[in-house]
Amino acid sequence: MKSLFLPNARPPRTTFALMAAGQAGLLLLLWLFYPLQLFPSLGDVLRALADLTTTQGLIPELWASMTTALQALGMATVLALLISYLTALPFFRPLAYAASKMRYLTLTGLTFFVALLVSSGHEVKLSVLTFATTVYLVTGMTAVMLSTTQQELDHARTLGLGEWRSFWEVVVLGKLADMLEVVRQNFAIIWTMITLVETLYQSEGGIGLLLYKQNRYLHLDGVVAIQLVILAAGAAQDYVFGLLRRVFFPYASLAAAR
Repeated sequence: MKSLFLPNARPPRTTFALMAAGQAGLLLLLWLFYPLQLFPSLGDVLRALADLTTTQGLIPELWASMTTALQALGMATVLALLISYLTALPFFRPLAYAASKMRYLTLTGLTFFVALLVSSGHEVKLSVLTFATTVYLVTGMTAVMLSTTQQELDHARTLGLGEWRSFWEVVVLGKLADMLEVVRQNFAIIWTMITLVETLYQSEGGIGLLLYKQNRYLHLDGVVAIQLVILAAGAAQDYVFGLLRRVFFPYASLAAAR
């Protein structure tokens, strides 16, 4: 137990799991027996969750949003990797710089121009989400590339590798684990934006539209239930990304502090 209160300590997994379970249980007990006046009780949220699942299609709406989010993430990752890798060539560096600064743009107004360019509501949602995710991914991926040290490149050159081969071995292959970490960290951006986009384009439904309807009619228990579902889905996806990183890049955590 002392290790739980020591700086930089790594307590046994069993001890840490028991501590986390105890904190979660305490939070549930406080919610159950000492509810806030403006916040729905745990019982109301559970009843709303059951009603949303059985009568309002919560699971299909969640699946529709998740597939759209994964499509946007896949397209954004390809675009961001392409733009980031092109920064190795000085000619394309202004493109990456401009793309990273576009993360300050808001989606309001942009959706109108996108709607003029594509033909369906699904394409509008996908295009907007892809754009918003790409600009954040480019920022993170470019930072990863810039973290390449001169020593790493010089080491590759001393092995007789040319400039393109050094770039491939050191920057592309050597930074894949960090690139996956950037994708994992920025996946949450899609979930924060998809509710807005699905509210603007309601033709395909989605959990964002369901959340909007609950909020519009002040069904706060339903709002909290949907938010918890989104939180659980995001945490599960976050875990999957972490698992993929440990499986395909087990060496990536060797240099981390223990």
